[in-house]
Amino acid sequence: MPDLHGINHVTLSTTDLDRLVAYYTDLLGARLAFERAATPPDPRVAVLDVGENDHLMIVETATAPTTSLDPLSRAGWGLRVGTYEELHEVREQILGSGNPVAEIETLPTQWTMTAHDPDGRPVDIRAHR
Repeated sequence: MPDLHGINHVTLSTTDLDRLVAYYTDLLGARLAFERAATPPDPRVAVLDVGENDHLMIVETATAPTTSLDPLSRAGWGLRVGTYEELHEVREQILGSGNPVAEIETLPTQWTMTAHDPDGRPVDIRAHR
């Protein structure tokens, strides 16, 4: 059986594609890799590079997205930065933009904080120790 190499992409929906793309690119440093205009019957889509071969696909929908991605009421998905210092820098950027973000917590193998994107969806941002 072939080995898995990670997650190719995570897909999120939003009613405001431009706003969500700006949050992840301008604030968190993702890079816009691809954008497709809406054409019947397909919705407007953007794909962001969030690390080497990891992607975030965002689909614009008429219906507001759910913000409860996981049954633990924590972030159902997350991003990773390289160091504790970078995690702290991202936290300061988020706070400076007026968006909510929790304190940095220390876990046995990593540091973590939970932010909320403009749709209110929780996103864990972590650095491995």
